[in-house]
Formats: sequence, C-alpha cells, structure tokens
Amino acid sequence: MFALVAALSGYRSFDAWIERTDLPLTLAETSTEVLDRNGKLLRAYPAGTGLWRLAVQPADADPRFLKMLLRYEDKRFYSHAGVDPMALIRAAGQALWNGRAVSGGSTLTMQVARLLEDGTTGRWAGKLRQMRVALALERRLSKDRILTLYLTHAPYGGAAEGIRAAAYSWFGKEPHRLTPAEAALLVALPQSPERRRPDRFPEAASKARDRVLARMQRQGILTAEQAKTASRTPLPHRMGAFPQLAPHLADRVKAAQPGQRLIRLTIDGQIQAQMQHLAAEAARAGGSRLSAALIAADHQTGEVLALVGSPGYSSADQRRGFVDMTQALRSPGSTLKPLVYGLAFDQGLAHPETLIHDGPADFAGYAPQNFDGAFRGDIRVREALQQSLNIPVVKLTQELGPARLMASLRAGGAKPELPGGAPGLALSLGGVGISLQGMVQLYAGLAAGGQGPRLRMVQGEAPQAAGRLISPEAAWQVGDILRGLPVPAGARRGTIAYKTGTSYGHRDAWAIGWDGRHAVGVWMGRADGTPVPGIFGGDLAAPVLFEAFGRLKPVLDPLPPPPPATLIVSSAELPQPLQRFRPRDAAFSAPADAPELIFPPDGARLGLDSGGLTLKLRGGTAPFLVLANGQPVLSGQRQREFSVPSPGPGFSSLVIIDGAGRSDRVDLRID
Repeated sequence: MFALVAALSGYRSFDAWIERTDLPLTLAETSTEVLDRNGKLLRAYPAGTGLWRLAVQPADADPRFLKMLLRYEDKRFYSHAGVDPMALIRAAGQALWNGRAVSGGSTLTMQVARLLEDGTTGRWAGKLRQMRVALALERRLSKDRILTLYLTHAPYGGAAEGIRAAAYSWFGKEPHRLTPAEAALLVALPQSPERRRPDRFPEAASKARDRVLARMQRQGILTAEQAKTASRTPLPHRMGAFPQLAPHLADRVKAAQPGQRLIRLTIDGQIQAQMQHLAAEAARAGGSRLSAALIAADHQTGEVLALVGSPGYSSADQRRGFVDMTQALRSPGSTLKPLVYGLAFDQGLAHPETLIHDGPADFAGYAPQNFDGAFRGDIRVREALQQSLNIPVVKLTQELGPARLMASLRAGGAKPELPGGAPGLALSLGGVGISLQGMVQLYAGLAAGGQGPRLRMVQGEAPQAAGRLISPEAAWQVGDILRGLPVPAGARRGTIAYKTGTSYGHRDAWAIGWDGRHAVGVWMGRADGTPVPGIFGGDLAAPVLFEAFGRLKPVLDPLPPPPPATLIVSSAELPQPLQRFRPRDAAFSAPADAPELIFPPDGARLGLDSGGLTLKLRGGTAPFLVLANGQPVLSGQRQREFSVPSPGPGFSSLVIIDGAGRSDRVDLRID
C-alpha cells in the first residue's frame, strides 16, 4: 500500500513538473512568399534571422517522404507521448554493446524540442530537457502540429531550414514532387546537415542516403528496383537559388504590404519566365549596357500577367538590372500619337480618310520636322499615323490643345510628368515623362474600346475602371489604322495593332500593341538615360513585341469588329468639312479652293539651276500671275506645272495670284 501511495505521489509530482514546463515559442518567423495566380512560388525572402524558412504543412510534402521520415526517425510517432521508452532502451543497449552511441533514441517530438530551443543532444542535461519539453509539447499540441514544426525547422545545410526550403535549395522544386532518391537524402540530412551536405561531402551524403534507402526496402516502403535506381541517382552538386520571377514587382508589393507573409499576384509564373528570358535575349543582342523592360496584361480584366523590370535582377552588371524600368519616367517618343488622332476623330477634326497636309510649318516659332526631314504633301490621316509623321500630329495637337491631351493622359491612368511649365505642342512627339506601365495602361484603354480597367497586379484587389480616353468608334479607328503597319520579318500582318516610338537622341525604343485580349509593351534603352546610337523602336523593340505575343499564347485573339456607329467611307464620300483637315479658324483663312504652291514648299532649300525654277500649283482659278521678290516674272499662265526664271542665289519669296485675286506665298533659299 505504501508503495502504491508513493508511486501515485511520484506520478503526481512528475505530472506537475511536466505541466510547469515553460515551452519555447512555437510561432517562428517564416519567409515572405510571393506567389503567382496559380499558387506557384515566384519569389521568397529570408526570414528575419537570415534563414530560408518557408511555411509548410504535412500535406505540402510527398506522402512517401513522410512515410520514409517516420519509419526512419520515429516509427511509433503516433503512439508515444513524446518519449519512446523502447527507442531509449534500444539506443542504450546498442551503446553498451558497442562502447559508443550507435543510434539515437530521440523521437521527432524530442527533435522538435531541441530545434525550438536550439539545444544540444550529446549531454544528459540537454537530453533530459528535451524529454521534458517533448512530453509538454505532446500535451498541448496535436501530432500534426508537432510534425509541422519539424517540417518547418529541421536543418538541411546552409541557410535552408524546413522541408520546403530544402526541396527548393537542393532540387529546385516543391516537396510534394520528390523522387525516392531525393526523399531519402532529405530524410538523412537533418541528422548532420553540414557534414552530409552533398555539395561538400558527397561520399558522406551518399552513404547516409543509401542507409535510408536500404531500410525503406527492408520495411517494404520501396521495392528493390526503386531502391537500386534511387541509389544510382546523382547527388545535387550545389545548392540552388530560390525562384526569382517578377523580382521588381515582388519588391514593390512587399514594401507596400509590410508584415504580409503570403502575397498573391496576378502574374502567371510560366508566362513571366518566358518574358524574362525574352528580355534577357533581346538585351544581350544589343550590348552590355542595353536594358529592356516588358509588361503583358489582359486589357479586359486589367490583370498583369508578366512584368519584367530589367533583363537581369542584379546591381553587378552594366545594365543596372536592379532598376525597375517599368516604373522609370522616359520620353514615349511617337507612341502618344495614336491618342492624339483618336481625340481628333472624337472632336470631329479628322477622319482616317481625311486629307492633311504634310509640309513645312511654323507654330509661333516651333517648327517640327519629320524624322527623315522629308515632306509628303497631302496625305490621308491614316497614312500620316502609319508613317508616324510629326507635322500632321502637331497640327492636330494645336487644334485639340496640349492641355486636353494632358488631361486625357491623366484620365487614362498614364500618370504623365512634365519637366516643367505648361504642356506644349511637343507633348504629342514625346515631350513628357511616362513609365512603361503608364503606356501599357494607356494602350489597354485603347484596346478595350477607349476605356479599360486599371492595371492590377495583386490578387484580391477590386477591379477599377480607368477614365475614358476616347469613344469606342474612335478607338476602333485607331486600332484599324495601327493593324495596317508593316510588321517584322516572319510576322503576320493585321493580327496586332501596334505603334513604335523612338525618343529624342535615341535614348528610348518603344513598341506597344494589342490583340483582341491582351496588351503588351516593350521598352529598350539604357537605364542611365544615355543615348544608344542607331536604335529605333521599329528595328529594336517591334520584333520583341511580336515575339512576346508569340510566347504569350499559341493563337492570337482576333481584333474586334467596328462598332455600329463607325463611319467607314472613302475620302470622297466624307462630309465636306472632313474631306480635308482645316484649322477651326479656317473661316478667317484662305478658302479651300485658293491657289496653293505645293512645290517648292515653304522653307525649301534648292540648288541653283540655270534651266529655271519649276513650280507646281493646286487650286485657284487660271490665269495665274507669278511674282518673284515682288517683281512679275510670269503672267497669263493657265497650266499648274511650269517653270519660271530662277530668282538667283540667296533668300527669295514667290507669290502666286490667281484670276480671282487670291494668292499664296512661299519663302525659299537657293544655293
């Protein structure tokens, strides 16, 4: 009776001793993870301690790995109370027989206790502490929770802690995809994570893995053939890097959501990898300092599927890969022209088939030139946009007003920034700072019928509409014009509406376009803003744009049909005011049929020709009188192409007067 009372008293004291155990913290900090739209890991960040420790649940690991782990480390895990007496007796007997420790008697729960307290296993005091903590853990936590703690904290060499970090570090994959050879190595590694590292001690790692495989074969977990095949599998020779997809965007979103451990983006990991590879290829072909950025988005939902900030996420190379060029403010060159034309269509200033004059022009001292320095004379608006002429678009901008264009950019979500002062006519030629993200936002609006959703990158964000840019009819007309541009070699014409641009000084090359579902923008240049001699958007960025669409999907979505109210007629069938572009103050200018000297154009510079000077006229009523420097040189002329004596070297003025007294004048220089 006394013995029973003593035993009962001892048990109660022991039970109270276990209950009084101060448990270590079980909520350890884990790495911040950035996932794609399908739950795939895009990027991870080390935990506060500098370790790679990814959150994990038993269901995240390969079931065969879990079975191998429990059979090898603690086969009575689900039946003991934290300490396995049979395992301790076996370990003690083996130690006495061999004169040294042959196997440990620690359960997984005891190992968790050691990991949580960062304790040792060799000293009896440490072992007793682990037993006490293990018994207390078993009373307060479920078996699955204890297993989760082991899978989270077990060391696997280097800075990898936990099964998910180990699977990525050694095999570049999630642990649910482990092979028998990989699972066996990861069962063996935590027992001696540094001395069994396969990259440093391959022989020790191989022996440890093979011991696990042999035991799994004996216990029927693996067949003899599976074990044999696994033992012949090469070991990993180095620790790999964690995925680094969309790193610039991940940095940006993580900074905006401090403390958030799991961030889900709209990015598609597979598409992102393809686009990063494409940007790296394109930049490599352009030299060591060339950078590139790319965005692909669904213009119907606003979801960004890929965002590449640079060809490589590094500060060590000359490309300055750490700079996110999707956010950098750059001159958009000619890529703003489609919006100008769309606004002009909406305002009734022009139609795609309207004739507009491309010739020397002076806007209160601002005299823009075409890229090639040539003039085309009368040309359809459609052709003016397709050829990216500067003078016609500046004429339209003057009538619209630069402030209206600026307001439209802001409404569409482009977030433009001027270097200083009020917007001027150069705005339509790229005289403003806009990011690639802003330009893709703008083109997504054009693609979606003049008003699209705001681009979004984080899952769970509520969709929001951007402001309306132009009407659906004008947006379709712009797209119809842009789908007619020449395409890079090997590409199919008419499948993508796109526009290229080259900024002043050859600093930026752009290509932005859309099909029936997606919008893609490409920027190329140098991150430091220095010129890149000879680069053009059409030569450098356009091929990348078309290749991006090819990698985005196997078949492009067709561009939409015209809205019902779209006016689709030839130039001759247009209403009279739309047949030829004229400024709004045209009522105070010469009438449409007034005489016009179309050659030589105003401001022309010609060589001296002893045969005379050829004139070409349009409009007016014969007969014509020609004055050179105020003196009559020809009268009674009824033809519209003829020659007059050359006025000689230097600056001269020519005046043509028709039979109704109307006139036109050009100034020129003869060398």
